Amino acid sequence: MRIGYSMWGFLGNGVIDTPDGSRSYRRPFIDGLIATGHDVVFLQRNRDLFEAGDDLRDTYTWDAAFLPPLDALLMEWRWPLPGRNTTRCRTRGHTCDLHRQTELIDHYTRCLGTPTLLWDLDRQLPDDDPLRQLPNVVVGEFALLGTPGSRRLMCPVPDALLDAADPTRLAAIPRPLALVYVGNQYDRDEHFDKYFSPAAKAITHQVAGKWTRTESWPHVDFVGRVRFCEVDGLHRKALATVLLLPQRYWQVGHMTSRWWEALLAGCIPLAPMELRGADAYLPQELHVIDAEHVIDRIAWLRSIAGTSQHADLLAACLAKLEPVRCSTQVAEAIQILEDPS
Repeated sequence: MRIGYSMWGFLGNGVIDTPDGSRSYRRPFIDGLIATGHDVVFLQRNRDLFEAGDDLRDTYTWDAAFLPPLDALLMEWRWPLPGRNTTRCRTRGHTCDLHRQTELIDHYTRCLGTPTLLWDLDRQLPDDDPLRQLPNVVVGEFALLGTPGSRRLMCPVPDALLDAADPTRLAAIPRPLALVYVGNQYDRDEHFDKYFSPAAKAITHQVAGKWTRTESWPHVDFVGRVRFCEVDGLHRKALATVLLLPQRYWQVGHMTSRWWEALLAGCIPLAPMELRGADAYLPQELHVIDAEHVIDRIAWLRSIAGTSQHADLLAACLAKLEPVRCSTQVAEAIQILEDPS
């Protein structure tokens, strides 16, 4: 198949001042599609080239100006962001991702009936959106308890990274930070207040990412945004993280790449009690009910750090990643595009 891929993000390291949580898996996922014999063309702006100065045109194909012939369309779903993609084209601060997405849907999905997979990575597509009713459209979601009619297409962990993860070596890494969180603030204040902020008063910690409303937490060490290539290093310095999630995520068991990004660096994730289906992600001993429980679990992790028990715990956590291998998710996406009915 010739697959058109619509995404507003990067394949490489990109730039620091932008949210793009898909960078850790997007390129391995695309490479997986290509490795199975499919042709992929990117249909949005080449941000790697024009914003990051990273020229990948010898490896990948972009066509953001025209509407090339396609057999299937795969879209990382975009939604209205007032003041950014809802403004007029070429006005200050405008990004054209939403306009281009509308053009692609109108041409391929509606007019031509092209098989279309809408990958709703952020749970922003309304439950009653008419697109969900089109016979050539399938909505993919990270959630364990997905929207009726959707298909489970989980956040893919790159096979090479999973295969290379050695629990014994990861357990042996010195970890001066007790607790870290890498990610942006968006809709996470409730979990931050309950699990992270009180614990941060008692243990060494850092928070990296875009956090613009921090007045309520003067004791927290916010270090600002970091480059994508620095995320793994932050996790390798820390013993544990808490999987802070917006309500629209935790109530359906939707999990982001923060789970496995931390694990692959040997940083133990702790799952808030609200997370539906938490057993699919982490062993019971890593489920927490409040900040005191976070402190307790970190004290326990400190007591076993570097031991065989620590390595065994990491091995049990890494085993939970097997069902979300990138190659498995690529195969699922191809099956959906070949038969969206």
